[in-house]
Amino acid sequence: MAFKGGLSFNLSDVVIPKEKDILIDKARSEVQEVVMNYNMGLITNNERYNQIIDIWTHTNSRLTHTLMDKLQSDKQGFNSIYMMMDSGARGSKEQIRQLSGMRGLMAKPQKSGASGGQDIIENPILSNFKEGLSILEYFISTHGARKGLADTALKTADAGYLTRRLVDVAQDVVINDYDCGTLRGLTVSALKKSDEIVESLYDRILGRVALFDVEDPSTNEVIVKEGEEINEDLARAIEAAGIEEVEIRSVLTCELTRGVCSKCYGRNLATGKLVQRGEAVGVIAAQSIGEPGTQLTLRTFHVGGTASNIADQAELAAKNDGTLEMEGVRFVERKNAEGEVEKIVIGRTGEIKITDKSRTVIMNANVPYGSKLLVEDKSKLKKGDVICKWDPYNAVIISEYDGKLQFNNLVEGVTYREEVDEQTGFTEIVIKENRDKKMIPTISVVDKDENELKSYNLPVDAHIIVKDGDGISSGDVMVKIPRKSGKSGDITGGLPRVTEMFEARNPSNPAVVSEIDGVASYGKNQKR
Repeated sequence: MAFKGGLSFNLSDVVIPKEKDILIDKARSEVQEVVMNYNMGLITNNERYNQIIDIWTHTNSRLTHTLMDKLQSDKQGFNSIYMMMDSGARGSKEQIRQLSGMRGLMAKPQKSGASGGQDIIENPILSNFKEGLSILEYFISTHGARKGLADTALKTADAGYLTRRLVDVAQDVVINDYDCGTLRGLTVSALKKSDEIVESLYDRILGRVALFDVEDPSTNEVIVKEGEEINEDLARAIEAAGIEEVEIRSVLTCELTRGVCSKCYGRNLATGKLVQRGEAVGVIAAQSIGEPGTQLTLRTFHVGGTASNIADQAELAAKNDGTLEMEGVRFVERKNAEGEVEKIVIGRTGEIKITDKSRTVIMNANVPYGSKLLVEDKSKLKKGDVICKWDPYNAVIISEYDGKLQFNNLVEGVTYREEVDEQTGFTEIVIKENRDKKMIPTISVVDKDENELKSYNLPVDAHIIVKDGDGISSGDVMVKIPRKSGKSGDITGGLPRVTEMFEARNPSNPAVVSEIDGVASYGKNQKR
């Protein structure tokens, strides 16, 4: 029996959390502190900007979190706005946040032709649509909304053209045979992005054909025979057996002279069975990529130009309980201002692993250079324990030895420039690009007999925070290199990037890849 139901919603369904003012006041005082640090000359303008953007991004996500909890418990979960979002009928977290949280940070409008993300306006819109925006806030909002409309109009043509070109290329890829008998294929594993699984192994192998027998590693029992289609049950069995990667047949390695074979293609998602002969899979693929192209363009329109930037990571935490193992982590110890001993990582290849009771590795990660280690090797960790922290706004260069500093090739106007901060009056030495390749600016650490212990090359845009002839102890920061952040991705990233990928252009400065095995040696060109 069909049931008729409907939702209506009222202004009182838009719940504004009471914690909003507390969170905003807290953020304001944090911003005040950052500005004070800047005025005292402790941080650069770039750092100040990044830290302020970071504070507001964090505040916004905390507020969104509180708001979602509030809505969920409102009317015992029968708040109509929450029901619409939760069921996936209409609306997203972002939109509800703008209705009853705060509109958040907005993107600066950009001149056409400027590439990359946009800069973010550092004063966020604190009001939401229920409270109403002030005139200034409304004015900032119009940028995003107008840009969204203009974008939409311009990009539809682009997307249509992409589809047309793709169909043109792929139209002769048709299923022409049942099996081409190839022995080649692809190895697939779960798709990960920084330890988080984006697409599981189950999703990636479902409906494909196994290239070789897949065996259970513990019992050696064959789960899937060679040339058999991996269905839901088999894919589950493969995941349950703890197999990390599976070799499957793929259209990329199909060896038919014309078209592709159905074993290499796998399941036809329309019927749920192996694809039949004569199916125009090339055109289907081309249209599947081209169709979302029209939606890629519409992305900005929905969010209305609010800058959704991910707050920078500044620490590494354990994702599970387990025992920590360090591999090749080099560090030096130094005393900080409070007299506590800190461990500063000075190696770039260090890795940490967390193992469970059965010695299986459940997490591994790199320890960034310049981070502070907070745990000991072989220590037991609980989920959420912080392993190391670092400065998210600057890459640093750290001294590995105690000694005295010597500057080499630092010539004002040639290899460095002095920047005076107008607001604070402090001068900084910033390395600039120079034409002369022999003048490489470096800092050396020397011992008391003037013997060089180690010299460090200084990259362009490095800010030197020490003076020539200063004494230095191991673990001290000598140079800060500001990281670019505070950029928000934009839809224009979407479509042009996809088009670029299919163009397969030659890169402007390609890397040189060795074509043979052997020993590399430097020297003059030898004529043979």
